[in-house]
Amino acid sequence: MGKNIYGIKRNGFSLTELMITLAITGILAAVAYPVYTGFMSTGARAAGQADLMALAAAMERHRAANFTYAGAASGGGNTGSPAIFATHSPSSEPESKKRYNLAIDSVATNGISYVISATPVSGTIQEGDGKLFYYSDGRKAWDQNNNGSIASTEYCWQC
Repeated sequence: MGKNIYGIKRNGFSLTELMITLAITGILAAVAYPVYTGFMSTGARAAGQADLMALAAAMERHRAANFTYAGAASGGGNTGSPAIFATHSPSSEPESKKRYNLAIDSVATNGISYVISATPVSGTIQEGDGKLFYYSDGRKAWDQNNNGSIASTEYCWQC
């Protein structure tokens, strides 16, 4: 603030000051937005991991009751959507907001092992994040590069 060359007191901001403020705000937003979406994606991935662990616990309950993992999918099948969490996310997300679809990928023919997965829902922040896997022997995998196969370095959820 101050007086201009005519001795009149100025009120407000000059265009230069406003443009500098907008430039600084734009730079901060350009840095902050990717960090924010990264945190959102990491949080949603953690919910997907929790969902897989809940499904693994449900698979163990199924085996305890039936002496096999076979028949745990919807309609009594061995693969596909699980019967227990077919329409909701066990991490308390409503169906309309879930970011992963759970599936039973395979059950061994003798019914003593399985592979379950969580696939990112298209149209969400998780799209393109890669599938999560859980194996009945306790291994965990995340297709981090989303290429459809699990490399030896991807057998973890915190890669």
